[in-house]
Amino acid sequence: MPAAHLTVDPAYTLAEVDDRLYSSFIEHLGRAVYDGIYCPDHPTADADGFRQDVVDLIRPLHIPLMRYPGGNFVSGYRWEDGVGPKDQRPHRLSRAWRALETNEVGPHEFIRWCGQFGAQVMMAVNLGTRGIDAACNLLEYCNHPGGSQYSDLRIAHGAKEPFGIHTWCLGNEMDGPWQIGHKTADEYGRLALETARAMRTIDPSIELVASGSSYPEMPTFPQWEATVLDHVYEDVDYLSLHQYLGDTTHNLQDYLAKSLTTEHFLHSVISTCDYVAARKRSRKRMMLSFDEWNIWYHSLEKDDEIERDTPWQKAPQLVEDTYTMADAVVFGTMFITLLRHADRVRIACLAQLVNVIAPIMTQPGGGPAWRQTIYWPFLQGSMYGRGTVLQTACTTPRYDSPNFTDVPYLESAAVWNREAGELTVFAVNRSLEEDLPLEVDLRAFTECTLCEHLCLAGGADPNAVNAPAQDLAVPRQRPCEPVRDGRATVALPPLSWNVLRLKVKQ
Repeated sequence: MPAAHLTVDPAYTLAEVDDRLYSSFIEHLGRAVYDGIYCPDHPTADADGFRQDVVDLIRPLHIPLMRYPGGNFVSGYRWEDGVGPKDQRPHRLSRAWRALETNEVGPHEFIRWCGQFGAQVMMAVNLGTRGIDAACNLLEYCNHPGGSQYSDLRIAHGAKEPFGIHTWCLGNEMDGPWQIGHKTADEYGRLALETARAMRTIDPSIELVASGSSYPEMPTFPQWEATVLDHVYEDVDYLSLHQYLGDTTHNLQDYLAKSLTTEHFLHSVISTCDYVAARKRSRKRMMLSFDEWNIWYHSLEKDDEIERDTPWQKAPQLVEDTYTMADAVVFGTMFITLLRHADRVRIACLAQLVNVIAPIMTQPGGGPAWRQTIYWPFLQGSMYGRGTVLQTACTTPRYDSPNFTDVPYLESAAVWNREAGELTVFAVNRSLEEDLPLEVDLRAFTECTLCEHLCLAGGADPNAVNAPAQDLAVPRQRPCEPVRDGRATVALPPLSWNVLRLKVKQ
């Protein structure tokens, strides 16, 4: 394998990483809430019924923002069902996922749960079956100090101080025919505009996210974005993006190239945003909220059977993918792609956090919790990917696969934390069989020491998975050679996610 070369210079910056790039998502779907984060009979449950063994796995991720309560679920959700005494909350048929919703967990409980690990809530409003009034009433309930119907109702339910929720999603995937209350772009754009303006009369400080296309292969994409932004461009702060990658062709080389579609997706959305800005003669730069991203393909056939054959269960085992080492590597390439667009992607929500296409799993019925393979790239990104993304110069050998051409074996991003004097290089080797030699040119820095090379390698068994008390797929330390003449040289194992941590003398 010919060597790859990466040149890193602190003078060439892209953007500061917004901490909200490491956000996540919990939807009332499957076992994400019930039998996931909430399990009152579990030995570790707190007074609210939340599992503390799960919270212990979440805390190291340092998640700043949690999107809630959906997802498809929100388009049929009545928020009033989830407040007040639990024994008086109605049980509803959740039409989005054909499950039974007991409303034991609502805004109060979820906000308290997020407080256990320091996250704020990103609240979504129902623009499917409901609209302006319901959205404004929920905002008033959450953020108004008191003296009005809904703020006083919150106080009566035990929360004297406002929740102060800052970021709000105006619906979810409204171009999807599966969405309850599915709309045309013009219908949604008008509703989102009037909802945004009405909500800001109550709390002018909030940030608003408009719903983009459900995924890039939608026939409505990108005309949906152009039409919706034509309505809301000056009245919202972010446009949302959703994408999931999966091994749909059963060709590993093809699958490893899938993040190239994420790159193209981002370029298309950014171009559309900038076209609308130009056409409107606007000086505003639309930012992006990639508020659903992950790997999702293992569970699709099983999910269809559950929804069809055994509907209206509480906490059905839906969307429970078991992730492999190969999945972790593809996940890493997707994360690197988000980092390289940190100038526009300010919020990104890993969808989801527990049980549902999640880095953290719990055994059904209150058994143990454990970390899936994708937990590790997300953890290490959050730990070491804060600072300034640098624009790097990269040369790498390439390959062709059945559906992609000119695929780089090396996928990489560099983050410079000047305050800590630390440089981190995230790197993936897409080769299935060979080490990839990598030379990192650091001569623009005064003096560097390669202090750690962490590696999650799946070359030996791409299908290896983790299970309760069986952490087979975990990052391991690799030997570090001294930096010579301003160059660090490492070998990236086949099919691997790598974190190179360098200490920089200042």
